[in-house]
Parts: sequence; C-alpha cells; structure tokens
Amino acid sequence: MVVTIPQPLLSYTDQQDRVEAEGASLDALLQDLDRRYPGIRFRMINEQDEMRPHIIFFVGGTRTRNLFEPLTGVDEVVILHALSGG
Repeated sequence: MVVTIPQPLLSYTDQQDRVEAEGASLDALLQDLDRRYPGIRFRMINEQDEMRPHIIFFVGGTRTRNLFEPLTGVDEVVILHALSGG
C-alpha cells in the first residue's frame, strides 16, 4: 500500500514522499517501514510503543490513534507531522 511521508521524515526515505509498505495493521505497517527505512519508526513511536503526540495517522482517510487499526481494504496511509512552536 502507499504511505505518504511527512517532510520532516523524508531524510529516512531518500526524499521520497510516497513509499510502499505492507502490514495487516498500522503497527505492522510501521514495522515494515522501519525494515525498509531504518530508524523511521522511532521518530513516530516512542519507547513505550505509543504514538508520539506530534505525529498524526490517517488510515483510509480517517484519523486514528490506534496502532492496531486494521488495514484490510485500505490502499493508503497518510502520516502527518503536526507543527508546534511559540
């Protein structure tokens, strides 16, 4: 399936903003991304296996905070990096 990568993570994907990955769940997809692009998962998921607060996932157009969101029938996952600052 196609995964849209946010600009702050493009250094992991050789500047590709759309890449291919596989997985039956969002967690499995992120693990596959990490196999293909080492280190990218840690930028999105912390040491407690929780989503980092500045990362937003859309699975089939619907926002999710569930790592175990099934990806059956989904053809695209979009990852966004929220902006913050003062």
